Amino acid sequence: MNVAVLLGGDSAERDVSLETGRFVARAVRELGHRVLPLDPARGAEPLPDDPETWGQGPRPEPPALLSHGGRYHKALFETVETCRKEEVEVIFLALHGGLGEDGTIQGYLDLVGIPYTGSGMLASALAMDKAVAKRIISQEGVRVPRDVTVRSRRQVDLQHLMNDLEPPLQLPVVVKPSNQGSTVGLQVVEKAGRLEEAFHEAQRFGDRVMIERYIPGRELTVAILDDRALPIVEIIPEGGLYDYESKYTDGKSRYITEPVLPTDLAGEIQDLSLRAFRALGCQGYARVDVRLDPQQIPYVLEINTLPGMTAHSLVPMAAGAAGIDFKQLIETILSLALKKTNP
Repeated sequence: MNVAVLLGGDSAERDVSLETGRFVARAVRELGHRVLPLDPARGAEPLPDDPETWGQGPRPEPPALLSHGGRYHKALFETVETCRKEEVEVIFLALHGGLGEDGTIQGYLDLVGIPYTGSGMLASALAMDKAVAKRIISQEGVRVPRDVTVRSRRQVDLQHLMNDLEPPLQLPVVVKPSNQGSTVGLQVVEKAGRLEEAFHEAQRFGDRVMIERYIPGRELTVAILDDRALPIVEIIPEGGLYDYESKYTDGKSRYITEPVLPTDLAGEIQDLSLRAFRALGCQGYARVDVRLDPQQIPYVLEINTLPGMTAHSLVPMAAGAAGIDFKQLIETILSLALKKTNP
């Protein structure tokens, strides 16, 4: 089978995407398929055959963006045209964030009729906007943390805005861009004097900033594959906050597959995650991030429609706990892409 792997891209998650693309491309080749690796930020020409030449692995900080605006839209379209001309049968989307995960590339691919992995255009767009996604999934009875979302270019008194909510949104809070992944731009604010600084940091990565109630407790994640919740993975970051550095630096976090949880609670967390996945109309596979507070109450934080596939990534860990090795996981995701129909 002729498989294109789209990786890299122009978002703040570029380094992670390059790493995902390397792992995916190796697995696709080992499965006996032809691989066409393409990085839209570098043009429509295929990358060299050796994955080690495709760029550095994730560094402690997210990279600066490579290009902006219409130029990158054009580059994405040219990449899709390359896939069409090369008679690609299915595209594995290893892009994370930005136009690779917000429905843009999905829309292009729908127009030309090339199957691709992950969710369709609408579900991708909804999930990428954390504020909108939370509104939708909460309507399905899925518990989410309270928040207020601010257009970052407005001049507002943030503390006043939090106090005006009913009930007021009290510190500590999480401040993050509404449309980024990999905890890019995320900070936990415990003192009012840090609120403006955290807000301006989040501004660097998006035009809307979310101020969300901080949920203390355990960091959990649930991978969804073929409309089925895989075993829960617990994340224990060294510094207490599962930020970008903790995600992509060796030794900064510990991961526990199938953590100790009461059976009924584990089932509830998996059920909530699956309901959130379905509420947005997601397809194929995704990862749902959850916080479990000290009272054993779970809160869904967000849904990642193109989760990472690196050595540190959580979906392969969950799949492994379910008896699915990495190559089987990639083969399953490709198979689901060929079967799905997009709305």
